[in-house]
Amino acid sequence: MQPHEKRRALTPEALSMMDSIARTGSFAAAAREIGKVPSALTYSVRQLEEALDVLLFDRSSRQAVLTAAGQELLVEGRRLLQEMDAVANRVRRIATGWESELTIAVDDAVAQRAVFDLMEAFYQLPAEADSTTAGPPTRLKLRIEVLSGTWEALISGQADLAIGTSAQPPGSAVHCELLGDMEMVFCVAPHHPLAAAVEPLDAASIALHRIITVADTARSLVPMTIGVMPGQDTLTMPSMTAKLEALMRGLGCGALPVAMVRRHIDAGRLVHKAIEQGPRIIALHYAWRNTAATGGQPPGRALAWWLQQLQSTVTRRALIEQHEGLLL
Repeated sequence: MQPHEKRRALTPEALSMMDSIARTGSFAAAAREIGKVPSALTYSVRQLEEALDVLLFDRSSRQAVLTAAGQELLVEGRRLLQEMDAVANRVRRIATGWESELTIAVDDAVAQRAVFDLMEAFYQLPAEADSTTAGPPTRLKLRIEVLSGTWEALISGQADLAIGTSAQPPGSAVHCELLGDMEMVFCVAPHHPLAAAVEPLDAASIALHRIITVADTARSLVPMTIGVMPGQDTLTMPSMTAKLEALMRGLGCGALPVAMVRRHIDAGRLVHKAIEQGPRIIALHYAWRNTAATGGQPPGRALAWWLQQLQSTVTRRALIEQHEGLLL
């Protein structure tokens, strides 16, 4: 079979069919999902196998078990479908000005209550004149990341906007603006050994006790670890909220944003301890890919709206300080 004939067999419908069979686990379930009779689905699979000259499913099993070739087609097919969706999204954005989807990566240190306030305001925007649904046509997708994971989501193309990043990396691939300074305070539970220790705590004293950290979500970039002494016992948590719980239980010591722990310190659930290094201030930024600098399209209407909100001093302050009032 000629290459162009094989390409004709690899239609979006065929790739979607493979995905449906793999997800549902059977031809019958996939047929119900697609809206075909099982025999028609079986015939379509056989046609695809003949066109590619491979077996995609193990016929000795009663379930829809993929062969190695079938598994490879499934993985690559899903990637191709995602790329097709991306092309469709770009075409729609160019045509209407609105992105089909906007993904926002938010560092876990950012006040998520303020992020939800922004999402609520976004969905209250007036709908397009010919729209059948309320609000903008753009679908929002929120990702919570930690440390280098926030940058990675942006520069890898998995996010369109990153809130709570560190300083801008070299190069002009992204545009970066200052969000504000966040103060981190070192805390322990009232029953932790360091609670009664003389202040300021020195590094040697802290190193004798378990420190609680939050795992960096980066997969490709080098993960960051902050405030851990060489050889120090470490308890790694998946989120700032989990770290806060671990601190209040006395499982270790560590630093969190002052706005996140202020009420717990006031209530006596945590003790703020001064350290020799002094207050740790982190400059947080927000960033987006700078496509206009490379001759690409300017920001779509959804991203432009978010960037406009982030220019507000009140919004920036809320994203750093408004930690109370959201249960996650």
